[in-house]
Amino acid sequence: MLNDIDKKHLRLAYEEAKGGYDEGGCPIGSVLARGAEPVASGRNQRVQKGDPIAHGEMDALRKAGRQKTYRDTTLYTSLSPCMMCAGTIVQFGIPRVVIGENQTFGGNEDFLRERGVDVIIANDPDCIELMATFIREKPELWAEDIAED
Repeated sequence: MLNDIDKKHLRLAYEEAKGGYDEGGCPIGSVLARGAEPVASGRNQRVQKGDPIAHGEMDALRKAGRQKTYRDTTLYTSLSPCMMCAGTIVQFGIPRVVIGENQTFGGNEDFLRERGVDVIIANDPDCIELMATFIREKPELWAEDIAED
C-alpha cells in the first residue's frame, strides 16, 4: 500500500520517465528519497548520452552523489529494475524499492526480496501506459535497452 509520500515520489519518477520519453529516450525515471525529502531524481539517458549504463536508477544515484548511508532511503522507479540496477540497490543497501509497474518488464523483484529488500509494486496506470506506448512505438530501442536481440 502506498502512502502519500510514496505517491508523491512515484509521480516524480513518472515525470522523469515522461521527460526521457519526450527527449526520444527510454521512459524510465527514478527518485532516491530519504523520507519525505527527495535526494535526487533521474531518468534513463542511454540514448541522450550514448551511455549504456545510464539507466534511470543509475542516473538518480549518480546525481545523489556520495551518501554516508543508503539504509534510510527508498528508491522509486517507474519500471521494475533490471539486474544491473537491482544489484546496485543491494550493493548500496537500499532497504526499500517502490516500483511503478512490472507488467511491461518483469524485472528482479524476487532477487531483491531474497536479499531483504522491501519491494512494493504500485501497478501505476500512467507508468504502464507510458512504457506500453514506448515499446509499441520503438520496439528496437526497447530491445536494445534490455539487451535482447
